Amino acid sequence: MTNTTRAGIWMIGAIVSFTSMAIAGRAVSLELDTFEIMMFRSLTGIVIVLIVGSLAGTLNQVNRQQLGLHTLRNLAHFTGQNLWFFALTVIPLAQVFALEFTTPIWVILFSPLLLNERITWIGMLAAIIGFTGVMIVTQPGHTLISSGAIAAAAAAVGFALTAIFTRKLTRHQSITCILFWLTVLQAIFGIVCAGYDGDIAFPSGSSLPWIILIGFAGLIAHFCLTTALSLAPANIVIPIDFIRLPVIAIVAAQVYNEALDPWVFVGAVVIFAANYLNITYGQHVKT
Repeated sequence: MTNTTRAGIWMIGAIVSFTSMAIAGRAVSLELDTFEIMMFRSLTGIVIVLIVGSLAGTLNQVNRQQLGLHTLRNLAHFTGQNLWFFALTVIPLAQVFALEFTTPIWVILFSPLLLNERITWIGMLAAIIGFTGVMIVTQPGHTLISSGAIAAAAAAVGFALTAIFTRKLTRHQSITCILFWLTVLQAIFGIVCAGYDGDIAFPSGSSLPWIILIGFAGLIAHFCLTTALSLAPANIVIPIDFIRLPVIAIVAAQVYNEALDPWVFVGAVVIFAANYLNITYGQHVKT
């Protein structure tokens, strides 16, 4: 079995996990707000990280070095993930996923500021094409841009900042350490935000399995994606990741009777083209 085939198998796991998390997030939103979802997801994640870290013997890698950068990373991710969960409840799932795929475009734009990386002309072209795709998805000239679309687009910004801070952390921190602070810090953020009004709702027996699924799916999805990228180049892995869009569109049509909007798919193809252009050629062209 080749590394490319192995990467494809891991990406199937990522696609299933991301799709499961979206469905579970919408299910529990009937009882819990986004802060409560993040709080319970993170508490579940702490248990998972501690168990897996103990079995793997990697808990000794957890340290407080670069705790400030861990905090920045998790503030960005916490914000983005809350916006993503909110968007799931108010706009079609396919539109959420299409707008989420603009994350690499934001990485292109933020990297010169936060990583001191030079932006190439291919990268700038990819950003322009990507935002054209966003305009096609949201159709601002034909329909009023909804709060859900704004939230999904803003979530992509949060995820881009998360990716950049993660890249900086992986230079000196282990995966176990990063995941530990991911779950612990976001559990703290969730408790503070969910409890600011003195009223924290707890999941019912019917919602508890969905919360556990969110906790598992979130960690598994990112682990699968990271593993796939370690086995095959990004220009092979990322196109596979875009399969998430038709998958979630079909699921949403079957489960929630959501219409298949052709403009969402057209815009997603344009966004995909922008990402693929930058991944394939952007690293080889100097400004």
